Amino acid sequence: MQTLDIISKKSIKKQLERVKSASRKLLQLQDAEITDIITYLAALIIREQETILAANQKDLDQMAVSDPLYDRLLLDAKRLENIAADLRKVAQLPSPLHQVLEERTLPNDLQLSKISVPLGVIGIVYEARPNVTFDVFALTLKSGNASVLKGSRHAHYSNLAIIELIHKALAKYNLQDACYLMPSERAALAVVLSADQYIDIIIPRGGQGLIQFVREQASVPVIETGAGIVHTYFDKSADLNQGKAIIENAKARRVSVCNALDTLLIHKDRITDLNELLSGLDQKHHCEVFADERAYQQLQSTYSKERLQLARAADFGTEFLSMKMSIKVVDDLEMALDHIAQYSSQHSEAIVAEDTDTVDIFLKNVDAAVVYANTSTAFTDGAQFGLGAEIGISTQKLHARGPMGLRALTSYKWVVRGSGQVRK
Repeated sequence: MQTLDIISKKSIKKQLERVKSASRKLLQLQDAEITDIITYLAALIIREQETILAANQKDLDQMAVSDPLYDRLLLDAKRLENIAADLRKVAQLPSPLHQVLEERTLPNDLQLSKISVPLGVIGIVYEARPNVTFDVFALTLKSGNASVLKGSRHAHYSNLAIIELIHKALAKYNLQDACYLMPSERAALAVVLSADQYIDIIIPRGGQGLIQFVREQASVPVIETGAGIVHTYFDKSADLNQGKAIIENAKARRVSVCNALDTLLIHKDRITDLNELLSGLDQKHHCEVFADERAYQQLQSTYSKERLQLARAADFGTEFLSMKMSIKVVDDLEMALDHIAQYSSQHSEAIVAEDTDTVDIFLKNVDAAVVYANTSTAFTDGAQFGLGAEIGISTQKLHARGPMGLRALTSYKWVVRGSGQVRK
C-alpha cells in the first residue's frame, strides 16, 4: 500500500493549519471582494485555456478512451467556456452569509437572532473531474469557506494547472492559503480524513467505492454526495411518446453523470412497448441492455443482438456511468416501489404515468433526494434548480439533501443581545 513519509505528513498538516487560519481571514472579506476574486478567476480560465488544456491532455494521454472516467476527465474549449460562465453566475448570486434566519425578543427582553455563517474549512474528495476543482472553489469561497481539495491521480496535471489559477485570483487579497490542493497520491487521503482539528466537513464526490471508503474511514463529519443508482418506472398508464423521450434523455444525454438512468422498470401490461421505447437507444446511441427474462424475450426480435444480454443479479443496483442500462418488468406499482427501495442510492427516481393517483403514491413513497413525475432525471443539477453551480448532490438526510448550492454550505449561530440580564 502506498504511504507518505513523516516529512510529507508534517508538510501537509502545516498547510492545513494555514488553511484554518485563512478561513478566519475570510470572515473579514466583503461580498464584493469575494465576487471580484471569482470573476477574476473566470477571466483567467479563458485567458489561460491553452495551459489548462495542455495539462488536461497529459492526463487524458494516460487513460483509455473507453474508460467511463474519460468523459469526466475531458476538458475542451467549450467546457472551459461553460465553467467560466458558471463561475460568473456564482459570483453574482446573493451572498448566503449574515442572513437573519430567525429573530425574536424573549420575555426577559433578550434579543435572539439566528444568523447564517460559513461552515469553516470544507474538504472535497473527488475523482477524475477537474471541473469540480473550479466549481467547489467558487462555491466554498462565495459562502465564506476555505477549501481543501483532494483530487485523484487521473486529473493530477489538470488540477495543478487549475490550482495555480485559483492562487493567482486569491493573491489579489493575499489569501492564497484559503484553497489548498492536496497531493494526488491516494495515501494523502488518509491525512485529510483524519484532520478533524483543521477541517470542519468533508464532501466526497465520486463513485460508490470512494463514498463508502470516506464514510467508513473519516473522523471528520461527512456529507455523502454523488453516487446515483437511478430508476425510471414506466407505468401501465404512461404515454408512449413521452416516455420514450424521457427515457432516452435520462440515459443518453450524458452517461457519465450521477443523474443518468441506470435501470428502467416497466409495467408488465406495457411490455410490448419496450421495442419502441428503446429503439432510439439501440439505433442511435448503441446502448447495451441487461434485461430480465421477460424483457429479454420481448426484445430478442428487435434489439441488436450484440447489445442485448440477460441480466444478472449484479446488473441491478449498479451505477453504470456508461452507455449501459438494466431493465426489469414489474407486475404493479408496489413491485416497482419495492425494487427502488432495495436498490436505490436515494439520489434521483422518476415515474412516467398519466394516472394521477399512481403518480401521487410514487412521489409520496419513494425515498430519494429528488423524485420526478413525467420528466427526465437529468434535471438533478444545481444550475437547473436555480442554485448556480453545485458542490454535489447530497443523498443523505442530515444538514442538506439534493443539489447543494450556496445555502447548503453554511451553518448558523445564535446571537443574543442583552442589557445586563442574568439568569436566576
